[in-house]
Amino acid sequence: MPKTVIVTGAAGNLGTAVVDKFLAEGYYVLATVEPGTRHPFDPALTQLEIHEVDIADESATRQFVQSAYEVHKNIQATVLLVGGFAMGSIAETGLYELEKMFRLNFFTAYNVARPSFLRMQWQPEGGRVVLIGARPAIDPADGKGKMAYALSKSLLFTLSQLLNAAGEDKNVRSTVIVPSIIDTPANRSAMPGADFSTWVQAEELAARIEEASRTDSFPDEKVVKVYGGA
Repeated sequence: MPKTVIVTGAAGNLGTAVVDKFLAEGYYVLATVEPGTRHPFDPALTQLEIHEVDIADESATRQFVQSAYEVHKNIQATVLLVGGFAMGSIAETGLYELEKMFRLNFFTAYNVARPSFLRMQWQPEGGRVVLIGARPAIDPADGKGKMAYALSKSLLFTLSQLLNAAGEDKNVRSTVIVPSIIDTPANRSAMPGADFSTWVQAEELAARIEEASRTDSFPDEKVVKVYGGA
């Protein structure tokens, strides 16, 4: 039987590349999109299920994950791509801005990671949780103008460390993939004067995500930086 993975945020540019990579590698993919969102995937694909789930809703997300395990019995990995971005220095960042970014970038990840981990710990082969970090969360000079975004993303690194500590003897492992700016049409439109050569391609990032999702190995680096223009 094919290996099964959950991919959240599948309708975005990175999500599309990640789903395509997993399908090309022979996985069965359970992909989530926000309710009412259009997606580019062919409905005739037999190795792909599209589920409309509000990942910010804890109850709805838990039900989705539980149903996925009941139907497929074994989930090799969960890849958590849902998130958002906002500019803002500390002078421009109050609790409203913090809460918005925390809900988009941390709560959505935790809502999937928690029920997934609780199931994976009982799987004989364990499982993988792959999170998407951000350079501003580990580079203060870059993060000072993106205060809420950087703080919300920084929690993903702590979550990953805690998952690794809790899952060490169960072969449940977590990796944080940290990209530079991803080369997408939306980012090019938003930053037309930028040096695009320093950006990372979505396909390259997808390949690293697939590597981190394999249960037959685990990278020594639990934080994997994927920067363009090296």
